[in-house]
Amino acid sequence: MATKTFINKAFKTLMHPSLILHFTLGKLAPYISNDRTYIRMKYRLNLKRKCDLDTPKIFQEKLQWIKLNDRKPIYHQMVDKIEAKKFIADKIGEEYVIPMLGMWERFEDIDFDALPDRFILKCSFDSGSYYICKDKSKLNKKEIKKHLLVNWKHDYYCYSREWPYKGLKHRILAEPLIADPKELKEYKFFCFNGIPKFYQSCLDRNNAIGGAILNFFDLQGNLLEVKDAEHSRESLEIAPIPTNLNKMIELSRVLSNETYFLRVDFYEVNGQIYVGEFTFFENGGFCYFIPEKYNSIWGDWIKLPID
Repeated sequence: MATKTFINKAFKTLMHPSLILHFTLGKLAPYISNDRTYIRMKYRLNLKRKCDLDTPKIFQEKLQWIKLNDRKPIYHQMVDKIEAKKFIADKIGEEYVIPMLGMWERFEDIDFDALPDRFILKCSFDSGSYYICKDKSKLNKKEIKKHLLVNWKHDYYCYSREWPYKGLKHRILAEPLIADPKELKEYKFFCFNGIPKFYQSCLDRNNAIGGAILNFFDLQGNLLEVKDAEHSRESLEIAPIPTNLNKMIELSRVLSNETYFLRVDFYEVNGQIYVGEFTFFENGGFCYFIPEKYNSIWGDWIKLPID
């Protein structure tokens, strides 16, 4: 079965030249040292147009400019899932921090016996490497390791040149499950030069059936027409307006201060707000939203020193 799956994937790749180019660039990424060159190559491959890094205008281009030109050391702390907890506590208070159950530098050092029946494991240095355990009696450590350590061998920054991730220490952390994953409501606030402009709701994250249920809202909770063209699945389900909407707006403003663009993610559980993570570059800076006009609108909202 595994051989058949591999053959099917290989055949699909060979039938689509762009997939071969994506695969090749991904393999070469750790060995291409010039960030500017790599960004231009990946941008052209992903978005099918040239990237203007000298006079950027649209949202996608400005994110690339920020990668190359805005490199404050504090950004390392903000994207490291362990160090970010201190940043959040110092900025807005410990009550907004998801507690940590443990931290390890090697998978083999994880003390599963000391963990509760339900927990989540995350890599501290990248985005998207996690494993949710709902029942410890059914643990398959080999399967967990496979899911968790996808990016362990390389510096995560190299694949999209997101500088905040460069050189981060590779660690694993455990957190309690603050809610059942199917019931968890996440609200992502898009902040431009420290000003939150709108938010995105995220429900039922499930890549096996086409991604999460994503919708965009203005700061009054009105549904917007914009859609994430790559990561959202169609659904009639709409997330409720967060109980603490005004508080989330206020916290987003504080946390995104002195950034050109930052997405601040919150969870709301039984009326309690927790900060999830910070994202400097939506989908690595190669995001695609529809209608296309928002690429220009959001680009205008980011004010750079060169504008």
